[in-house]
Amino acid sequence: MVRIDKEAINLLPIGRWEGPTHLVRTSQEVHAAVTCLSQAAVLGFDTETRPAFKKGQKYSPSLLQLATAEEVFLFQLQQTGLPDALLAVLSDSAVVKAGVAPDFDLLSLQEVQPFQPQGFVDLAWIARHKGMKNQGLRGLAAVICGIRISKSARTTNWANRDLTPQQIQYAATDAWIGREIFQRLERLPVPTAR
Repeated sequence: MVRIDKEAINLLPIGRWEGPTHLVRTSQEVHAAVTCLSQAAVLGFDTETRPAFKKGQKYSPSLLQLATAEEVFLFQLQQTGLPDALLAVLSDSAVVKAGVAPDFDLLSLQEVQPFQPQGFVDLAWIARHKGMKNQGLRGLAAVICGIRISKSARTTNWANRDLTPQQIQYAATDAWIGREIFQRLERLPVPTAR
C-alpha cells in the first residue's frame, strides 16, 4: 500500500491552480460557463460550504467548483442557484466529474435543487483500489502529483459575496487538483495480489 505521512507532505513544494478562474454570479456568466463545461470530457468537482460552529447549525453549499483542463469556474450559488443548464452538466453521464467523496457534496446540492447526478467518480474509492492509503485530496495530491496543496482557507466564510483572493485560489485549486489526480490515477495499474 502506498502512503505518505503529514511530515513528508509538508516537505513537498506548494502546488496551486495558475490558470484562468471565473467567478460565476449572473445568468449570462452561467451560460458562458456551461457552454465551456459541457464540451469537456473530464471535470474536477468540489463544493465549499460556510462552516457551522454550533451544534445543529447547517448551511447550504455556497460555492460549486468545476475545472476543465484550461479553466476553473466558481459558481456562487447564492447568486446563481442551480439553473437547469448547470444541472444538465451535473446530470450528464458522458462528462466525468472527479472529486473526493462527492456523495456528501451531491446530497447537499440536491437539497438546494433536486436533480439526478451522473458521471461522478470518487477519487478516494479509485485510490483505495489502486493500493493507496491516502484518500483525502491533500494526501492524494502529494502521492499522485508530488505537491502540497494549501488547506488554510477551508474554514472561511464561503457565503460572502466578495471572496478573498485566497479563497478563490483555494477553491480553484481544489477543483483543478481533483481533475489532475483523476487523469493520473486512470493511468496507474491496479496492483496484483501476491
